[in-house]
Amino acid sequence: MFAIVTIAGQQFKVEEGQEIFVHQLEATEGDKMSFDQVLMINNDGKTSIGTPVLSAKVNATVLGHQKGDKVIVFKKKRRKGYRVKNGHRQHFTKIKIDSIAG
Repeated sequence: MFAIVTIAGQQFKVEEGQEIFVHQLEATEGDKMSFDQVLMINNDGKTSIGTPVLSAKVNATVLGHQKGDKVIVFKKKRRKGYRVKNGHRQHFTKIKIDSIAG
C-alpha cells in the first residue's frame, strides 16, 4: 500500500514504515503529525484518485532535524574581475510514516 501525499509543498510517494526527508517542519523531535492532502492511494492494485484530494490521512512521527549537503553557488563575469562564491545548506526534517488511513 502506498499513497501520494503533499508535505510542505512537495509531493511524496510514501509507504508505511518509510523514513523520508522533507523541507523543515515546525515540529520538535518525537511529535506526531498527520497530513490530510492525500492525492492518491493504491491498496493492492485498487487505486483511489482524489479530485483534487481524498478524505484520507497519513500519520507520521518526527525523527529529527538535519542539514543537507553543501551546495556551492559561484558567480563570475568574464573579463571584469567579478567573482562571488557562496555556500548553502538546506534544512530538512526526517519523518517516519506510521500509517495511511484511507
